[in-house]
Amino acid sequence: MIQAGRRILVAALVAGTLDIGAAAILSLRAGRTPDAMLRGVASGPFPGATSWGAGGAALGLAVHFAIMAVMAAVFVLAADRLPLLKARRVTAGVGYGVATWAVMNLVVLPLRWPGIFPHLGLQTIATQLFCHIVLVGIPIALVAARR
Repeated sequence: MIQAGRRILVAALVAGTLDIGAAAILSLRAGRTPDAMLRGVASGPFPGATSWGAGGAALGLAVHFAIMAVMAAVFVLAADRLPLLKARRVTAGVGYGVATWAVMNLVVLPLRWPGIFPHLGLQTIATQLFCHIVLVGIPIALVAARR
């Protein structure tokens, strides 16, 4: 069996890369640059990061992967204790994607930016759910189930 730490690292790197890639594409489609989006991510824990240039963008990338590592760790450790999560990995990944969307969009972001979040437009919810399910939840669940 592959050690939990290695599965957490791989899951965080895979899901984190897929998710940040999608975020960069969505930023470009919205007329924003990926570096501005990354500085926005960094501004969660570091409010001044939006004006920190390339350093703020690099910090945003680090913050993104740190969050993804926590998401991956929660699922991998739960799956090691609940065999059903590994046996039904795709279903579990879908459920975890919905759960991560709910936590981020209905709890974390509104707590940090109460005047801006949550965004509950149908297209926004559909896009975010797709990203959280297909790019985050399912990949994490598939990596967690590896032996």
